[in-house]
Amino acid sequence: MHNMESFQKGQGLVEYALIMLFVAIMIIVVLAVLGPAVGNMYSQVVPNI
Repeated sequence: MHNMESFQKGQGLVEYALIMLFVAIMIIVVLAVLGPAVGNMYSQVVPNI
């Protein structure tokens, strides 16, 4: 039974790691898509201040 608990713990860690990887990839994609737009907006706002 000890092996089963160990397997389930390992499986939980792998699932957690995959979720974190997915979140990180989504953040990178969003920043890559929206980054230039935010940069342009910032560069237009700063001179008007």
